[in-house]
Order: sequence, then structure tokens, then C-alpha cells
Amino acid sequence: MSSAPWIEHYDKGVPASLSPYPHHTIVDIVRDRAADYPDRTAFFFKGSSMSWSELDRLSNALSAALVSEGLKKTDRVALLMPNSPQMILSELAIWKAGAVAVPMNPLYTGHELEHAMKECGAETAIVLTPFYRKIRSLQASIGLRKIIATNIKEYLSPLKKVLFSLLKEKKDGHAIVLEPGDLWLGEMIAGHRDAPCPERGVTPEDMALFLFTGGTTGLPKCAVCTHKALVVSGMQIARWFSVVLDRGEDIIMLNMPLFHVYAQVGILGAAIVDDYPFALVPNPRDLDDLLVTIKKLKPAVLPGVPTLFSGLINHPRTRKDSTVLGSLKLCVSGAAPLLLETKKRFEELTGGRIIDAYALTESMIGSVLTPVLGTYKEGSVGIPAPDVEIRIVDQESASRELPFHEVGEVIMRAPQLMKEYWKRPEETMSTIRDGWLYTGDLGYLDDDGYLFIIDRKKDVIKPGGFQVWPRDVEEVIASHPDVVEVGVAGVPDDYQGEAVKAWVVLREECVLDAETLREFCKKELVAYKVPKYISFTESLPKTLVGKVLRRKLVEEHCQAAANG
Repeated sequence: MSSAPWIEHYDKGVPASLSPYPHHTIVDIVRDRAADYPDRTAFFFKGSSMSWSELDRLSNALSAALVSEGLKKTDRVALLMPNSPQMILSELAIWKAGAVAVPMNPLYTGHELEHAMKECGAETAIVLTPFYRKIRSLQASIGLRKIIATNIKEYLSPLKKVLFSLLKEKKDGHAIVLEPGDLWLGEMIAGHRDAPCPERGVTPEDMALFLFTGGTTGLPKCAVCTHKALVVSGMQIARWFSVVLDRGEDIIMLNMPLFHVYAQVGILGAAIVDDYPFALVPNPRDLDDLLVTIKKLKPAVLPGVPTLFSGLINHPRTRKDSTVLGSLKLCVSGAAPLLLETKKRFEELTGGRIIDAYALTESMIGSVLTPVLGTYKEGSVGIPAPDVEIRIVDQESASRELPFHEVGEVIMRAPQLMKEYWKRPEETMSTIRDGWLYTGDLGYLDDDGYLFIIDRKKDVIKPGGFQVWPRDVEEVIASHPDVVEVGVAGVPDDYQGEAVKAWVVLREECVLDAETLREFCKKELVAYKVPKYISFTESLPKTLVGKVLRRKLVEEHCQAAANG
């Protein structure tokens, strides 16, 4: 096997390597940008915007305020808020103080939040007002020392701020009164407006982020991201995008949640590293708001997950007028497999192009992407980015590398892999071995170095001893014209041991029965892959990022079976 056959398929202008990487951090980049282009827009949010100089100045003030409240180097700070100016300001301030940002899903239940707080060991939390009571109720049990609250309206445009105060603030739980000892973020910034930025000697090798991983298969654990990883990933993705983007001008949508590696390390990192203004969207599921923002700002890049693109395909506004998406030069689909039918329908509707991408939280992106202008291969997630290596190894004997076209476990080596799972050395050693990340995904490389992901090792269904990968079945069912979404998983079965089951969401006003769909599948699938069970449902359970929760589907099936 050639060591890196994929390099020959890079778009013109994308180098085989970006090494040596600069010895600086995102904080250094923001500071330089503020000095060189003080008035240039860093980001947009709900009718307002913030320049690089203002971003640098306000984060300096907040960093000084955090240090004055006792924040030490390497301390962890939990962040419970959606994509917002406060999220960006808080992260920069935390990094300037030499501490570690821990973005969390603000929709965690109390139980999930308690586990996450104990796992990361954060003693300070910065929260948006609707989540204040949730974190306050846990303060004693999790050893939380300081709670800082912020109201989303603080960075709205003047008109939106007035309307929000009148119509939404109280109704949506934003009107709160702080308990004694807790602080307002805005007051902290104002009180340290002229304070110098703390000098904490932060280096690229220092910890920058804890990102939770494993939440769809078990209790989440913290993957440790360094400052170097943020810069490396940002540079790789920015260079990949640069073949169609205009630096300093084209806008990147930041609609995916910042508690996820996709948005946090990949999209935000690329925007900052290569000076693309970004547009913050707080709710990734509010397609109406997303489309309004796209129409107003005319962004060039829209990142998303398959369910987002499926939703846009079926949205009344885009079906009526696909030109609303006409500014998009590039759409990126990640976090879950993009079904071929979804890609075809989206590109037919908009005339745009979606590239696929593959990465893990543990790889801190370490991306595999479809070439933007080059060859697209159906079913492939693309080729490794500069300085990323992919191998396929035998599932049983991980030391044996497999030849092209043979399915095995995907392993990855890149300069930005996670440092470790926080305080979980055994799990770290089983995941990263001799510098290679063992992904747990099954796939193969073709002769050109294109990667094809078959499925997760743990998701393989074994009806009667055969092996069925859910994605194979999902691809076929999704191609049926009456189907909007589908999830496939294995469920217990007395006869087969495990049987294939499909959960299907139909288009409005469409009628389809299980036997008809099963006959449709038989035209494309061998008999043991055809779903034994088919359930029609109005929606599929998903993470906030948009991944279908197969585990949840199986749990609901088993619970229903137990209840008779």
C-alpha cells in the first residue's frame, strides 16, 4: 500500500503538509488580528456584529475579572450557553487566563449535568440565564465555587434588545435574580474595562478545551484538546476551504453547537485562523431562523449534519425558492454519515455542492474530507487532510495492516490528536496506541486513498451469524421517494438472536406499509439485510448535533416489548 495515495487527489493549492506549524495559539491570532485589522468584523449575531479589536478588548477585561475572582492556570470553567457572543468572549478570556474551557450541552438533564461537572472538575461555571437555576440546584453536590450568569440580550441589536425584553425575557426564563455571591458577566467586564490582560505564559502544548465524548454509548468522558490542536485543525480545514473562498470576506455559518468538536475545533478554528467572519446561530434546529440569517448575511459556507440538509430539502421556504441558499459556495456534512439520497436531493434543489467529512472528538477533527473541486466518489467520506494519515487494520489483530478494499478498523495519526481522556489513563492507552488513534469505526481505503466508512464496530447487527451494517440498509430505505428519515439498528430476536429493525419517518401525506417497503428493500439487499421489523414514526431521537440515537431506538423497542 502506498503511504499516502490520497495526496495526488488534493485540489490545486492544497499542500501535502502544512508543517512546521506556527508556535502560537488562537489567543495570539486574535491579538494579532485586532492589531492589524481592528475594525474588521470578527462575527455577526442577531443583527449586531463585533470587530476583532472589540473582541480582544472585552475578552481581556473578562480574563482579568476571572483572575481577580481566583481563577488559576489549568482550572476548568464550565460553559452552559448556546452559540453566542458571550460564548466566544468567555472562551478567549478563559484561555488568556491560562485556564481550560469546558463547553457543555446546555440541555443536559440535572443528572447528566452533575456527572459532567464531576467528570471535568470545574469549580466555575458561566451560564446563560435560563440555565442558572439548573446549575444552582447542583452547586453543593458538585463543589461549584463560582457561578457567573449572562443574558442573551446583552449583545442583541438595540431594536431586538427592546423586543426581547418586552416579549421573551420573562416568558422564556431569562428574567432571573442572582443568589448572593453569584456574578453578572457584563458587570465583571465593565468593572475591569481598563485592566491589562493577565500574563499566564500560555503555550501551544497547554490544555485549552475539554470536550465530552461517548455520550451516545455511555457516560461522557472528557477528551483533552490542546491549544496546538485548535491551530493545527483550523489551518488544515481553512486551507481545504481556501480553494473556493475569499479570505477576510466570505462568511462562515457557525450554526452547529460549540459544545461539539465539529463546530468548536473545526469550523470556529478555521474561521479564526484564516480570518473568515462567522455568523453565530444559537439554535441549530430552528431552520426558520437559519434561513433568515442566510438570506440576510449571504454566507459562503454552511456546515451541518445530514438531518439539517434533509430538513432544508423539505422546508417550505426552500422548496418554494431555492435561491435563498444561492450564496453558498460550500456545504460540509459531518458528525454522521451523509446518505447518498440526501446529497442528491440537496444538490438538485439548490445547485450547490456538499462535501462529506469524517472525524472524531478524540482526533480533534483530524479530518477526512471530500475534495472541494476534485473527484467525488459515491459512498466515500473523502481523503485525509494535510498531515493526517489513515490506515485500515485487522479487527482481531490490530497490528496487521490490511490492503486496499479490505474492511477493517480505521486508525488515524495526526498532529492534533487529543492529549488524553482526562484522568482516565487506561481508556486513553486503549484508544491511542503508538501515536495512532483507534477509532472503533469499520471501513476501507480504495486504491486512490479514498476512505469508505462501513459503520461503527459496536453497531454491527448479526442476524443469524451474518454481519449487517446499518448504513447499508439506511441508504436503501432513504432512496424510497416517500421516506424523509430512517434509522436502523439491531434488536433482540428469539429466532435470529438479533434482527434488523428500521424506524422510518415518511413525507407528509404519504402512505407506505411495512410489506411494501420490505419488497422495495429486497430489490437492493440480500435477504438477511432486509429489515425483519419496520416501525413508522413521526420523528427519530437525535442528539442536539443531529445524530440519530440508535441506542435510544433499541431501548424504546426493548421497553415496549417488555411491557407487552
